[in-house]
Amino acid sequence: MFFSSDGVSDGDIIPLVTERMEAAIKLTEVRKLHDIIKRMFPSHAFLDRINIPYSTATFPSSTPKGASNVAIALGLREHQTIKTLIFETDKDERVLVMVGGDQNVISGHLKKVLGSRNIQLASPDKVIQTTGYQIGSIPPFSWQPDGFRSFLDMDMMNEVILAVGAGIWGNEIFISPTNLVTASQSMVVNLTDREKPVFL
Repeated sequence: MFFSSDGVSDGDIIPLVTERMEAAIKLTEVRKLHDIIKRMFPSHAFLDRINIPYSTATFPSSTPKGASNVAIALGLREHQTIKTLIFETDKDERVLVMVGGDQNVISGHLKKVLGSRNIQLASPDKVIQTTGYQIGSIPPFSWQPDGFRSFLDMDMMNEVILAVGAGIWGNEIFISPTNLVTASQSMVVNLTDREKPVFL
């Protein structure tokens, strides 16, 4: 049996080396998994790159579409689950609009925000063309080109945490309203309350 100068035998060293090698392999595996997730979810990679804190959550992909179903699956109120909607104007502009899952956009308010009298929800094909994602799990950041306009309903700023799509149905990102505004470069406006002005 080999003894080192400090009296430690190879019988003591081998388990220690083995333990460290296993830890190194596990760390490598974790890093590989993290890289795979980043490739699968550009939204995660984007937030990491700009140092925006967030957490993730999953729910069964068999869950029926809709903000209320996501809220139930994640134990949230429907209001906290953000609907990411793509609208288009008669000026051939497309914009991102974010409201609570239990809310609807007041068209007159949105027309005022956009400076357009003719607006409509974009078709599913145009949504994919614009965002690269299917309706149901559109992340509100990472895909917008420079100059693309995004809007968040101001009522969402009263929430502590919001849930937004990560890009693949069954995966959500938890993020604070302030960080959502930063990540999406959105303008905060009133889109859902008829009693308040659009711009405050």
